[in-house]
Amino acid sequence: MTKEPSFTIGIEEEYWLIDRETRDLIKEAPPTMLAECADEIGQQVMPEFLQSQIEVGTRVCNTLQEARADVARLRGCVSRVAANHGLAMLAASTHPFATWGTQKHTDKERYEIIAQDMQGVASRLLISGMHVHVGIEDDPLRIDLMGQAVYILPHLLVLSTSSPFWEGQNTGLKSYRVAVWNTIPRTGLPERFDSFTDFQRHVDVLVRSGVIEDRTKVWWDIRPSVRFPTLEMRITDVCTRIEDAVCIAALYRCWLRMLYRLRLENQRWRSYANMLINENRWRAERYGFEEGLIDFGRGVVVPYQELLEEMLNLIKEDAVHFDCVEEVEHARRILGRGTSAHRQLKTYQDTMDAGASHGEALVAVVDMLVEETLQGIEVR
Repeated sequence: MTKEPSFTIGIEEEYWLIDRETRDLIKEAPPTMLAECADEIGQQVMPEFLQSQIEVGTRVCNTLQEARADVARLRGCVSRVAANHGLAMLAASTHPFATWGTQKHTDKERYEIIAQDMQGVASRLLISGMHVHVGIEDDPLRIDLMGQAVYILPHLLVLSTSSPFWEGQNTGLKSYRVAVWNTIPRTGLPERFDSFTDFQRHVDVLVRSGVIEDRTKVWWDIRPSVRFPTLEMRITDVCTRIEDAVCIAALYRCWLRMLYRLRLENQRWRSYANMLINENRWRAERYGFEEGLIDFGRGVVVPYQELLEEMLNLIKEDAVHFDCVEEVEHARRILGRGTSAHRQLKTYQDTMDAGASHGEALVAVVDMLVEETLQGIEVR
């Protein structure tokens, strides 16, 4: 019998750096900013593809409470350093009005290769995301759980949406980030693999042929991490509010443990074709939680609130085990007050209704995002 996974948790987030006067994204990062952050948080801060972005990652955490505290510490550090350079930071998967054609990518070999390889497609990557790592040390188990966990990915995306605007326009989507990301190769839902060896064999074809340098260029919505012994969930938008991010991380972690419990009882989650899961993925991207998702067993669209209650019931034992009942049940609050996407759209409309111009309303959205990004975080 495979040793029980550690189910450790780690959260990676990507933030935007904006000019405090214009509220637009900066074009070039201050040359010392990354080093100043690293002086405080070490290797937990990294550059991202664009100079207007910065990425952070928590330590390996054993509890959700520990993960939350680390995310708060990281957000606080980046915000303080940014403020020293006349900048602010915000957590959302798209900036409400920035234009992609004016951005500069980070001067790093990896990003230069991506820019040369992807050309105009890479230039449009004005998007940020959140990745959640859960410790699954056994490689065959990681592949097995990956194939089963695909089902729940749209349900997690629903709770995270934070990218309704693109270049100043309401896209009509709650997660326009996913629409942009879909244009990149080796993204979306993963293939189904019979074993870890099967997975390696397929990826090695791409490596040997020179199409990609290594497995880090496989950017599926969920994947076995190359750097860590984890199963990495990548479908979600970056959450503006820290509590929402922790909630989604808790749900994902508990879902994986629930699947592991089924395995111990010689059971498994039913496998559905990617064509069906992609339909829910699209519904999550387009509507968020407003129009529901498909229950494949019943063959009907079910209100998301009902699906959430089913999910919470399935992972009840696991939430108790991880002492994160409060964190997973926070999902009900997300439905009650809306995701970042809902609050952005409401802020925009309320400001317009008060007589502001289109541009002024977009600035109000940025201000709301900056404020909510640091809500409940001590910035000294």
